[in-house]
Amino acid sequence: MATYCVRRYLSLLKGRVSLGWQKRKFADSARSDEAPDPTAVVTDLCRSRHFITGEQVEKDSLLAGWHGYGPLGMVLRRNLAEQWWRSMTTSRGQVFGLSTLHQAGSGGRKALKLVDGEALAVILKEKGQSVEQLTAEVERLLGASATLRTELLQGALEQYAHSLSLVNRKLPFGLAEMGVCYQPAAPDSEGTTRTGEAMLASLVWFSSPRTAGQWLDFWVRHRLQWWRKFATGASNFSSSDFQDECGTKGTRLYYSFPWGREPIETLQSLGDRELLETHQDNRAKLQCRDERKTVIPHVLSVSGNMDRGVLAYLYDSLQQLKKVDSKQRLHQRKVLKLHPSLAPVKVALDMGRGPTLELRQVCEGLLQELLEEDIAVWPGYLETMQTSLEQLHSKYDEMGVLFTILLSDSTLENGLIQLRNRDTSIKEVMHISHIKNFLIKYILAAENV
Repeated sequence: MATYCVRRYLSLLKGRVSLGWQKRKFADSARSDEAPDPTAVVTDLCRSRHFITGEQVEKDSLLAGWHGYGPLGMVLRRNLAEQWWRSMTTSRGQVFGLSTLHQAGSGGRKALKLVDGEALAVILKEKGQSVEQLTAEVERLLGASATLRTELLQGALEQYAHSLSLVNRKLPFGLAEMGVCYQPAAPDSEGTTRTGEAMLASLVWFSSPRTAGQWLDFWVRHRLQWWRKFATGASNFSSSDFQDECGTKGTRLYYSFPWGREPIETLQSLGDRELLETHQDNRAKLQCRDERKTVIPHVLSVSGNMDRGVLAYLYDSLQQLKKVDSKQRLHQRKVLKLHPSLAPVKVALDMGRGPTLELRQVCEGLLQELLEEDIAVWPGYLETMQTSLEQLHSKYDEMGVLFTILLSDSTLENGLIQLRNRDTSIKEVMHISHIKNFLIKYILAAENV
């Protein structure tokens, strides 16, 4: 009887241990299957792969413009800006470029002042001043301080009258500009007030009052289609009508980030009020021809935030795929599937097995050949640290590199190279003489979609 009781106790104890082990195993499995925070994944990748720089790379700082760009991020933003400029200046015949000063003339609807801190400190420390005297001194200093632009609209309105001779005073036409603007100061996570910067892209479109509504509809469709062209998830880009505090109606284009929608471009039909205010109601100076009528044009403002656009495409292009390596270990593969027109690096050049000196000479020749065609190349063959091909491919996938070219002793023998596609991970063999034309056709085909 005692023996039976002991055996029964041990059996129950074993069952509990087994059950507890299964529960822990299930919990560990559940934790390992949990999807990581996409915001943390993107910000970590942006830091490690030199897209974005800054002391604090997080959601709030990225939206406020408190960050800089590393080598890859700078090229990504440049590529996006070039595509924006090309789409605006070639979509209609009468669009002309501008470049205005960072120091705004009249400040426009919003204004930021660049104040001399030492001069302000002297005024505040001066003793014996009344409140009225102190206020007058501060106002005098503010009046003498430079006004920094917060938008590009005002510069185009000021240049409107000078541009009429380009179009023989005939409507419609547009003025496009791209440049850094300064965002109103806001406190960061530590409570320090900072002024943000943003690369804005602006088209100010002048049209007759009778067609202003039609042009707004046209540009909304055009802009939404353009943003979706480069996206892997086009549905994340959307539009919504709005009305500002002054009663001005317009449309905002949004990207749906993991935390919610954020505006990336704003279109507003402003009427003629802004133009008349800028030129002190000088109607004779502003009049244009609309067929046989003489009219004051209505203004349509299109303003896109290129920094917000870069952030949107980084989130849009990131894909996390599970893969099993050669040792049957499960890994999460992160791939930035940036559109070929936006990808900062199109091709990475690396060497496999074979005579190092001869292969390096072939790489140098191919590098120069591709650079002459304005194809961005990453010279991986110059790196001295030895890494496996799997590690190399993971690195290039996170950089958004479209293709990896591997040269080996086969290249020296018969001119064959290995070409790996970022999006499919498929490796194919190609003759080195065909690489340049293949890449040119691939990139052009992607741009013309």
